[in-house]
Amino acid sequence: MSTKYKRGSFQLMKSMNRSIILNMIREEGPISRADIAKQTRLTPPTVSNIVKELISTQFVIETTQGVSKGGRKPTLLAINADQFYTLGVDVGTLQMKFVVTNLYGQLKDHTSLDIAPFPSHEDILNTMKKGIHQLLNSEKNEKEKFLGIGVGMHGIVDPGEGVSLFAPAFQLHNIPIKQVLEEEFDMIVKVENDARTMTLGEYWFGHGNDADNMVGVNVGNGIGAGMMVKGRLFHGENNLAGEIGHITIDLSGPRCTCGNYGCLQTLAAGPAIAERAKKDLKAGRASIIRDLVEGDFEKVDGKIVYEAAMQNDEFSIELLNQTGRYLGIGLTNLIHTMNPKRIIVGGGVSKAGRFLMDGIEETIQSRGLTEKAKETSIVLSKLGEHGSAIGACVLVLEEFFVRQE
Repeated sequence: MSTKYKRGSFQLMKSMNRSIILNMIREEGPISRADIAKQTRLTPPTVSNIVKELISTQFVIETTQGVSKGGRKPTLLAINADQFYTLGVDVGTLQMKFVVTNLYGQLKDHTSLDIAPFPSHEDILNTMKKGIHQLLNSEKNEKEKFLGIGVGMHGIVDPGEGVSLFAPAFQLHNIPIKQVLEEEFDMIVKVENDARTMTLGEYWFGHGNDADNMVGVNVGNGIGAGMMVKGRLFHGENNLAGEIGHITIDLSGPRCTCGNYGCLQTLAAGPAIAERAKKDLKAGRASIIRDLVEGDFEKVDGKIVYEAAMQNDEFSIELLNQTGRYLGIGLTNLIHTMNPKRIIVGGGVSKAGRFLMDGIEETIQSRGLTEKAKETSIVLSKLGEHGSAIGACVLVLEEFFVRQE
């Protein structure tokens, strides 16, 4: 990862240098004390003292011996990955996902709960509490190992206050997530938009770990993006950055839940795929979807369309390709606006994989302003369906592995 290691100022030197060393061990370990001192330009005694402290707190362990460079073999240091856990929550529109990861973002446990129709503030918070309690009290997990809780919430979030300002799927405002969960569980709670947590997760543990300028696009029942600029999430002036689901693609398109017409998510999100499929099937289009839903078109959803495409259903493949072309327009706008090194596509709709990517790549090739724009790397999420929840865990890890500019 392209993190830069620098010495801290006098006032903050110990805490900053501790974080620098800890992050270096995480990213480059197993590594020797001597190599840490060389790369950070810290003195060997300073490195030894900080490493001693990290070992005593059990964040770091001594592992194998390295290659000798003239003297005795150095003892190598590594993160004690399974000594501490973080808990991540992904609040979608229909379901909440809960995960437990170790310090390397490796999945240790998970569960999910359905969200009640038309939920209240209390319904959302109570469902969060229920899922978190399930994992904390599981026989697989030791409660004292947990460092904190991260929450990825769809919609507009104030990460500083830990408040969901507006959750459009629920039409709810000002849900005090951080305050309520900290009171309930007595540990650190961090809250962020779900597309941003997905992006953060990919940056640390997925396909974004070599790209300080990147975008993660979460395509599910809605569409949102997380923007990473110089290794930091970009929020904008009022935490609105990344709401690409509401970029207008077609002035005469369907009405969106936001009140506008032709937003990207009205054409490329999961419900949009289902609605187009239903409309065309009712108009007489031939497809094996008719058999898969036994003639009940109300059962048609994005998953059914994908299953049909996997069985070489021409209608479904065409529909997913068209969805990819709509997404491609949105991603081309992002390329021309941000010029990222990479765009990572995740969320439920991304499971359509190649069917979707063909349309995306075709559109970017035809609409990209320059050859370099057309060569922008577009990949599917490495972390898959748990990407946003794993990224929520990273919100907590950032408290311990601080990145320095």
